[in-house]
Amino acid sequence: MTERLRRVADVVGVPVPALIRPRRLTAGDRISVVAPSGPVPADRLDAGLAVLRGWGLEPVVAPHVLDGHTSGYLAATDQARADDFQDAWCDPTTTAVLCARGGYGVQRMVELLDWDEMRAAPPKSLIGYSDITALHEAVATRLGLATLHGPMAATGTFLDDAPTRDGLRRTLFEPETVQVLAPPTARTLVPGRAEGVTLGGCLSLLAADLGTPYARPSAAGGILLIEDVGEEPYRLDRYLTQLLRAGWFDGVSGIVLGSWAECGPYDAVREMFLDLLGPLGVPMVEEFGFGHCPSTLTMPLGVPAVLDAPPPGAPETAGPVLSAGVPALA
Repeated sequence: MTERLRRVADVVGVPVPALIRPRRLTAGDRISVVAPSGPVPADRLDAGLAVLRGWGLEPVVAPHVLDGHTSGYLAATDQARADDFQDAWCDPTTTAVLCARGGYGVQRMVELLDWDEMRAAPPKSLIGYSDITALHEAVATRLGLATLHGPMAATGTFLDDAPTRDGLRRTLFEPETVQVLAPPTARTLVPGRAEGVTLGGCLSLLAADLGTPYARPSAAGGILLIEDVGEEPYRLDRYLTQLLRAGWFDGVSGIVLGSWAECGPYDAVREMFLDLLGPLGVPMVEEFGFGHCPSTLTMPLGVPAVLDAPPPGAPETAGPVLSAGVPALA
């Protein structure tokens, strides 16, 4: 356990420590924009930068964001993407690192980062999702910092969806206003109450990360938030089965299922989760409105929280609720 983890107060009495929360943003802050994964369309990047400026922030675009790569699916070379992320993280003049988009590529560059140098830098927020899951895990395990599973600067939900943008803005500037998350679409699959520290991200990335030096050994004591996109039910089954066989789910406190866009008939997806994860006997809720979906919620990773999952027969006003014990940012 790192010294940073030892210093964190156990806010809701969970058996695992929360992570250190970087500070919230204020008008005038500088925010780094990086592309650790796939290629970034210049017009979308420009539109995203305009949004950030409208929030009173000064975006600082990393040098290689628009380089491109011969593969067609990477934003730049592995070393260039790693250098951009490293420099952004260690820049003492910026307060957050916002990813431009996901796709694929983090696992090719995460090994190139100097985690000792990054650990010596002041804590800052990391924002992103999808392929950025691998960075969320690495920042948690190597730096002991909470991060934000949220929209990215050059993606459709950030540019075209006002609720998505507003949710991220409030999380960055007014985090105490989004401590209680209760999307109207959420429903209980397994009722109960769970306490733990939030963790998770894109399911396929959590499975791919398994066994690497940057993945946590298990989800024990945690409230697991998972989502994915474009994966058929049998592939989701494979990822879950791999994690289950590895003992990764042992001791998990609760499970929150987000979006499963383009993952086949949702009834089949739901049945697969009930079949594989239902026997764990922990509270589980579905359709929680985060991930690859419109009006996606910004979810804090690494903070103590309580999941209340009322029985399916409860009044409509008593839907599932995830309550953070502390704001996402300090």
